[in-house]
Amino acid sequence: MKHYEPPKKELWTGRVSNKWLYLHEKAHCTPLEELPEAQKKSIALLGYACDAGVRRNQGRIGAAEGPDIIKNSFGKMPNHLGSNVLLHDVGSVVCSDGDMESAQEQLVEAVKILLEKKQFPIVLGGGHDMAYGHYNGIKKYLDTKKEGQTIGIINFDAHFDLRKNTEQSNSGTPFYQIAKDCEKEGIDFNYLCLGIRKDANDRNLFQTARELDVIYVMSETFQPAFLEEITTWIDAFAKNVDHVYVTIDLDGFSSAFAPGVSAASPMGFTPHMVLECLKTIISSGKLISLDIAEMNPKYDIDGQTAKLAASLVHHVAHAVTQS
Repeated sequence: MKHYEPPKKELWTGRVSNKWLYLHEKAHCTPLEELPEAQKKSIALLGYACDAGVRRNQGRIGAAEGPDIIKNSFGKMPNHLGSNVLLHDVGSVVCSDGDMESAQEQLVEAVKILLEKKQFPIVLGGGHDMAYGHYNGIKKYLDTKKEGQTIGIINFDAHFDLRKNTEQSNSGTPFYQIAKDCEKEGIDFNYLCLGIRKDANDRNLFQTARELDVIYVMSETFQPAFLEEITTWIDAFAKNVDHVYVTIDLDGFSSAFAPGVSAASPMGFTPHMVLECLKTIISSGKLISLDIAEMNPKYDIDGQTAKLAASLVHHVAHAVTQS
């Protein structure tokens, strides 16, 4: 595979217990082509080492290094996965010479392979342009079943990422691209955004969101005081689709929690809110795949953002294998 890099064993280090007390002791470094079909619950971590879309979107580059940093931080964490659960690092999709489109195409194929192998994919980025490849990988997998199954996208983010790709696709265009594809195919565009900020989206983007019937929760409402109502909205959204794809943009968090991102802001949401919402999504039984975008180690402080991303992966990996 031209735009693929096999897993790096050297990333998986930490305390040694010889009893699988830590995740680096449990993880298997398994290249995609060697990955067997899972006979039991299995998590697959796939990197998207690309920030060409961030560069095109005039953001701070550095997110291409994000996947390795998240994996390394995750590996140092305690392992509470059951003995009947497998954990694989399957390497990373890489971007050569700024060719974001080829990286996205490779991601489509990689996600499809993981789902065919009965893995639960967790994709680590990398720019948010990976959402276009990730979504299409899920869609391509479901299309092989010829059952017309619907996909709902839940995006934890300060940004709609609905910029029009009239000139060039980038990290700000993936959901507009998906919406336009859905329009061409005559299928519904099911998109829920949680944490949208007025200071992060111009009025044209709000107009586009209205035109596309996007459901969104503003940052001032995405707060613990409104958790019950938000849970109701998530439940209603999930009931309306067959599968849910979750994407978490780290730049949606306040920079107090996530300084190492492509577009940091102190005005973002808290990890607590995302974790509470993830409980609701996972309990629906419809979560098919998840990614974490915009980890930028170049601007991280004391590994805070890497630890946040790793903690989110830790929570999801344990929750989906217990559900």
